[in-house]
Amino acid sequence: MTLIAILTGTLAAGIGSVWLAALLSFGVLARYTNHMLSLAAGALLATAFMHLLPEAFESQAGAQELFATLLVGLVFFFLLDKAELYHHGHEHHDPQGEDDAGHPHHHHHGHDHGQPARSGSWAVLTGDSVHAFGDGILIASAFVADMRLGVITALAVLAHEVPHHMGDLVVLRHTSGNRSMALIKVSLAGAVTALGGLVGFALVDMLHDWLPYFLVVASSSFVYVALADLIPQLQKRLTARETLAQIAWLGVGMALVMMVSGLAHSSH
Repeated sequence: MTLIAILTGTLAAGIGSVWLAALLSFGVLARYTNHMLSLAAGALLATAFMHLLPEAFESQAGAQELFATLLVGLVFFFLLDKAELYHHGHEHHDPQGEDDAGHPHHHHHGHDHGQPARSGSWAVLTGDSVHAFGDGILIASAFVADMRLGVITALAVLAHEVPHHMGDLVVLRHTSGNRSMALIKVSLAGAVTALGGLVGFALVDMLHDWLPYFLVVASSSFVYVALADLIPQLQKRLTARETLAQIAWLGVGMALVMMVSGLAHSSH
C-alpha cells in the first residue's frame, strides 16, 4: 500500500507539475514569450539559491564539501555544454563550405544575435533529473513516516516545481524550437521522481546522507543555465521601458518560486 502511494505521489508531483507548467507557459502566458526568458532565469536562480542550497546546507553535511560539489557541478555543466556545442557544430558543419552545385554554404546555428541560444538543454535535463530523483526520495521518506505527511509532501513538491518547470520549458523550447519535444523531455526528467521514490522506499536510510549532494548538483545546473545561457541573451541594448519589463519578469520568476517554496515549508 505504501509503495503504491509513493508511486502515485511521485508521478503526480514529477509529471503533473510539468503539465501544469506547460498549460501556463504555452497557454495562459504564451503571449508573453518575449518575457519568458527573464521569468525562466529568475525561477532557476531562485530555485537554486532560495530552495535547494538552503535545504542542502541545513543538513549535517559540511559546508566545504557542499561548496566543492557546487564548484565541480558548475565545471561539469560547462564541459557538458561545450560537448553539446561541439557535437552540434560537428554534425552540421560542411568542411567544403559549398553544396553540390559549388555554391557556398552559410550555416548559422544557435548563437547568432537574432537566434535563440542552442546550448543549455542537457544541463537543464540533467539538473532536472537529479532534482527529481531527490524529490522522489523526499516523498518516499515522508510516505514511509506517515501517509498524510506523504500526501502533503507530494503536493508541496508539485506546487514548488511548477514555476521552475515553466523556466525549463522555456529553455528547451528555445534550444529545440519545438513545444512538443520540450514537453516530452521535461516530462521524462520529471518521471525520474518515481525512480527516486522506488529507490527511496528501498534504501531510505542509506540514501539520506547523500540527499544534500543531490540538491547541490541540481542547483549547480540551474545556476549555470541561468547565468551562462539565459542572462547573456537578456544583455541587449533596450529602451528603459523594455529594461524595466525585463527586470520585472525576472523578479516575477524569483517571487513565484520563493512564494510557493514558503508555502511548502509552512505546510510541513
